[in-house]
Amino acid sequence: MAASLEDTLDGLLPQTQCTRCGYDGCRPYAEAMAAGLAGPDQCPPGGAGTVAALAALLGVGAGPVNPEYGAEAPPRVAVIDESICIGCAKCLPACPVDAIIGARRMLHTVVAGECNGCELCLAPCPVDCIEMVPAAPAPLALEAIRARSIHYRARHDAHRSREAGRDARRAAHLSARRPAGDAP
Repeated sequence: MAASLEDTLDGLLPQTQCTRCGYDGCRPYAEAMAAGLAGPDQCPPGGAGTVAALAALLGVGAGPVNPEYGAEAPPRVAVIDESICIGCAKCLPACPVDAIIGARRMLHTVVAGECNGCELCLAPCPVDCIEMVPAAPAPLALEAIRARSIHYRARHDAHRSREAGRDARRAAHLSARRPAGDAP
């Protein structure tokens, strides 16, 4: 069975789930491109190589990453200043690949080898204890981006699965506590 256009486009994306493209992750961006609602130049983490591959697949001209969505740059990873961290845990659900470990009222840390550099942990931190630091001296080659994307896709899928399980358990718990006859 041949892969759909959405699947093929999604397979070319870096799977950082950073939302810089204006969509809620790599898959929604791929779907928008396939529907003609988005251009191939909206992925700063993918850089020029990804833009060229997406444009070729879509049969459109390739250009640089559109600066409206950010600039191509070397990969970065998050680092938490543990002397400032208050253990609020707001960064944990924000990480689409579960690269941050810790618990409420405990210090948190980033597993640098798992961090995809999406920057989604920065906004929810109330004390600005998270900083992005370079993980490589230059933008990654397309082959390296694709190799990393397989790893990040698996981690993101596991993250979503855990979220869905947690949400189902929470809904079941609330339903069990609700008196009979009460509507949700």
